[in-house]
Amino acid sequence: MTTLKPLLFAMGLGAGASAAAAELPPLREVEEIDRNMLWAAIAIEVSDECPTLEARKLKGLNFLWGLKRQASSMGYSDAQIRSYVESDAEEARIRRLGESYVRRAGFDPKTEAGLCAFGRAEIARGSLIGSFLRSTR
Repeated sequence: MTTLKPLLFAMGLGAGASAAAAELPPLREVEEIDRNMLWAAIAIEVSDECPTLEARKLKGLNFLWGLKRQASSMGYSDAQIRSYVESDAEEARIRRLGESYVRRAGFDPKTEAGLCAFGRAEIARGSLIGSFLRSTR
């Protein structure tokens, strides 16, 4: 799955941490954040790899801003959010989860054809992933 780093960098995450924020569980353990990051990452990967589908960029960026606001409202500092988003280990973990999700849906996450078919299926079923994509044909 493609990294979310460029999109989240555009969100202007700054530094700063609080003592209370340090006691929070890692963001990877906060399902409402982590799972939604997975859906966004899958949609980005599909749009990057499938020439007949493109990302709904404004919708996606607004969604990611919402996740950042949600994490901030839970007490996470910008530094903690940045650390989660910029972590190579987290990126690799999200990639593995995304590939597994696409595979469980019955598609090959390693091929253009598989990702295109998966993306079209997600659009057709009206999933969150599908809502981030649109057909160019």
